[in-house]
Amino acid sequence: MRNEAGTRAEAAGATGGVQSVDRALTILEVLARVGEAGVTEIAAELEVHKSTAFRLVATLEQHRLVEQTEDRGKYRLGVGVLRLAGATTARLDLVQEARPLCRQLAAATGETVNIAVLSESSALYLDQVAGSSALQPHNWVGQHIPLHATSNGKVLLSGLDRPALDALVGRLASYTDLTITSKARLREELEAVRAQGYAVAVDELEVGLTAAAAPIRNAHGDVVASLSVSGPTFRLPDQRLAEVVDLLVAAALEVSHRLGWGQRQVTER
Repeated sequence: MRNEAGTRAEAAGATGGVQSVDRALTILEVLARVGEAGVTEIAAELEVHKSTAFRLVATLEQHRLVEQTEDRGKYRLGVGVLRLAGATTARLDLVQEARPLCRQLAAATGETVNIAVLSESSALYLDQVAGSSALQPHNWVGQHIPLHATSNGKVLLSGLDRPALDALVGRLASYTDLTITSKARLREELEAVRAQGYAVAVDELEVGLTAAAAPIRNAHGDVVASLSVSGPTFRLPDQRLAEVVDLLVAAALEVSHRLGWGQRQVTER
């Protein structure tokens, strides 16, 4: 059992960690406001000793969130902030460009339409539009789903090369009797996804759930997201699913065009 002293020390450590994060964020806010500042100025803003301010600035510098100016005693925001901001902006642009197509697709199919992106070892839902047939649909926005057992996940995996795929995919958990649990079988499935331009998952994540997804590409042709249509399996038999896939692929292609895919190829000819 933990003794009382150990519990107090653990709590103190957690509090100190939160305080350090708060101070580090304050440094970024200060630099965003004033442009450049030295350790002495930063320490005064934080009301801490210069040594504490220096340690915080040094940590932020390691992550390229701040950098020294030509005047060695001054710091400013670093390129790491631009990288983080760029990733956020790209996702916002993606959702903004895709939303009208998602609405059209949901209206045409009557089913739920989602946009997902790769997030470490899972797929992250960025946006969702419910169709007329989806009564009280579950809101998946902000939630993570497995890659190998979903149409969105398969599409996102299909955009990876072999080394990246091997590094990302670990043990393949089983969710139903139809879940792909063999890496060799998954690689075969991804080859089919690349060849046909879409992925399907029928009862693989959940019995009674069918989904199809198609890739969204950026100006360089990279798969940056997936667009999916999902609904109850009984509402999406083979013939109906084929009709939905045609609409889905066309919508994903249009979103890709809005992100610059196709324009670059025309320019380079």
